[in-house]
Amino acid sequence: MELDTGSEERQLLVDRLGTTSLNMEERIEQSADFTELLKRANEEDLTEIEKSGCLYQAGVDRQGRPVIVFIGKWFKPENVTMDQALLYLIRILDPVVDRDYSVVYFCAKTTSENLLSYWWMKDIYSQLPYHYKKNLKDFYTVHPSMWTRLTSWWFTTFMASAIKHKLHNIYEVKELDLVINSTEFDIPMFIQEYDMSINGLRYYQP
Repeated sequence: MELDTGSEERQLLVDRLGTTSLNMEERIEQSADFTELLKRANEEDLTEIEKSGCLYQAGVDRQGRPVIVFIGKWFKPENVTMDQALLYLIRILDPVVDRDYSVVYFCAKTTSENLLSYWWMKDIYSQLPYHYKKNLKDFYTVHPSMWTRLTSWWFTTFMASAIKHKLHNIYEVKELDLVINSTEFDIPMFIQEYDMSINGLRYYQP
């Protein structure tokens, strides 16, 4: 079923602002705020989060859209501030968000020390501009945990309903190849080993 683009645009504004109205002064203020964030994202030292390798662009999906990869296990919120996390996200996303793009989140082996709090997600989402959300076409969570599924449901039900239809759970790495050519980027060995540990019998038929 094809989505009403106009309805999606209105809902994205509601998700961000809590209202369907947006006057010119508010638009100008938000644009200025993001311009400053983008400037900081390109200039500030974000070495601590960058060296973790948790977020990067990797190849394209089956429709030729850029793919952003997030390795949940490698993200350590206690090592960075929310501000740094936001700035690094902007640094990675900004080169691709003027066109359609996809995100792949590898959830395998994540623990409580790797998880963003609901309030971090809410704050970061609220500061991203409209086109970042509109041009995100698919968000794939590979090996989702119960916590991830519940948080995604809560967040997209009460905070970001406009992107709810873009979220997809993937339970086997090989399923990812149906939508994204996973050979275009290196999947960390621990993810492949985890996948084999829970799906091994499905890969090998006697």
